[in-house]
Amino acid sequence: MGSSLALFLTVVFVSFLLWRERREKSNVSNALWIPVFWFWITSSKFVSQWLSLGGSGIASDSEGSPLDAAVFALLIISGLYVLKRRGVTLREFYRNNRCLTLFLVYCLLAIFWSDFPFIAAKRWIKVLGHPVMALVVLTDRDPVGAFRRLLKRTAYFIIPFSILFIKYYPQYGCGYDDYTGLPVYCGVTHAKNELGCDCMYLGLFFFWNTVQALKIKDVAARLKEMLLGAFFLIMIWWLLRISSSATSLVCMLVGISILLVVGLPIVSKRHIGIYAVVGILLFAVAEPLFGIYENTLGALGRDAGLTDRTQVWHDALQLQPNPILGAGFESFWLGSRLDKLWAKWWWHPLQAHDGYIEIYLNLGIAGLTIWGAMIISTFFKIRGDLLRRFEFGRLRLAFLFLILIYNFTEATFTNVSIVWTLFYLAAIDYPRARGSRVQVRTPPLGKANLRGSMAAAPLKKISGYA
Repeated sequence: MGSSLALFLTVVFVSFLLWRERREKSNVSNALWIPVFWFWITSSKFVSQWLSLGGSGIASDSEGSPLDAAVFALLIISGLYVLKRRGVTLREFYRNNRCLTLFLVYCLLAIFWSDFPFIAAKRWIKVLGHPVMALVVLTDRDPVGAFRRLLKRTAYFIIPFSILFIKYYPQYGCGYDDYTGLPVYCGVTHAKNELGCDCMYLGLFFFWNTVQALKIKDVAARLKEMLLGAFFLIMIWWLLRISSSATSLVCMLVGISILLVVGLPIVSKRHIGIYAVVGILLFAVAEPLFGIYENTLGALGRDAGLTDRTQVWHDALQLQPNPILGAGFESFWLGSRLDKLWAKWWWHPLQAHDGYIEIYLNLGIAGLTIWGAMIISTFFKIRGDLLRRFEFGRLRLAFLFLILIYNFTEATFTNVSIVWTLFYLAAIDYPRARGSRVQVRTPPLGKANLRGSMAAAPLKKISGYA
């Protein structure tokens, strides 16, 4: 098959999926396209990188691209406009997300002790896009339906086009490792680990969505949804294998395991916190006895040094200018510190490849403490969600643990990363906004009024999801 024909068939396939989705009855707002575009960009390449396709595709300039800044600003402003129309307020956001708000405020304050306050301020504004996009989804008329459609639309673009790039446009979807010379496969992203990350969270989602499809009462609709899920899971598994992203594979399997374990009848949803504490304690005891960490890395074909990452951690920690407050928001990897690390490491690291060390380097012990409180608060919010809407609650729980584990080898906290957006989707609680409420009235009997009341029914009854 020629590359042009493959491109044509891929575009037809994606168009068909979007057309099929449009035919489904839904209460989801058209404003969902704002976070969809955000997901498309942050899950693949920035706009400036797409326009320079065929070049290096990676901008190392600390100032960033004006085009990317304009695109992100447009999406953030559009999201804020939607939230204003829905009556979303900072006061209500703070009431439901105190620790998360405190963390964002601390990040803002950390700009003032940065050596590069202008760059830090621009990065903080861009990071605001994460909670804005999450709120656009979570304040929709049907937040669970919006979340489902968001990740489906993301997968429709990321997965088929990644396969297309790898198989038919290798000049864009493939490359060679500078150290080993072996081929690497990145699809629509610009690194194999980023492709693995996309497969990780989309694989977890499609597994959950396929399990939910089993509850659809309409046989034809159930079969279509299950076939869609199975088809994407097969493509995701192929991409995970070819990308050789061990961390993403492990995290996806851990997330799926959490979904299954939490769904067991013998697991009490009220005591999920106790289970989590016991599990952490058991791992802490078993690790020094059985070497779980090193054995797992060995089974995945990785060394205990995580390809020099542990040595980079050591070197970066030696350059920490302020252990209490850190170098300032998103400011550690700038200036003389970056020059010293690049002088030693030929592959020019731009992050610590560990989310927890990255927070410490930029925000210090104070920031790490506030971040820890935010994680604990998020866990207890999800625990409450398990008792109110179990299926979505266990997906939030699986995403939370997936993100926490993933950040042991990748730094995705506080920067423009799709994983950070997913965290806000899992962490934020907000009551249904004024402009998002579906008005359901009890009309007098009659055919016309009966049709009107059916149109206002909740999405889960219309679509067949329990």
